[in-house]
Amino acid sequence: MKIGFVNGCFDILHIGHIGLFEFAKSHCDKLIVAIDTDERVRQNKGSNRPFNTLLDRALMVASIMYVDEVKWFATDEELTSMVREVSPDVMVVGEEYATKRVIGAEHAKEIKFFRKIDGYSTTKILESAFGR
Repeated sequence: MKIGFVNGCFDILHIGHIGLFEFAKSHCDKLIVAIDTDERVRQNKGSNRPFNTLLDRALMVASIMYVDEVKWFATDEELTSMVREVSPDVMVVGEEYATKRVIGAEHAKEIKFFRKIDGYSTTKILESAFGR
């Protein structure tokens, strides 16, 4: 069985996230999605985030047909440990990480880059709706 791994905040789900999950699932039999804890999102995105709690985000992501398992992490070390434990055949990240360090990549057999769908961004959605 080929294992896939994706991680992120997944705060306000949109078609870009669905495209990412679909792309990742097309390269594996089982897709594991790891979600940043609320505190980690606040640290990385600011005090107004996340919009949805970790439990809400995990339940929404788990309900998506491409996703087989949901986990969460609070630190880079926890994420690295999780990737080491899962030892995915494929780890999928956004194409913006093609020239950046991908946390845990050394424990994945292959890294694939997902080309983001233009016009879809949680930050842009929140700025448009709430001026955040």
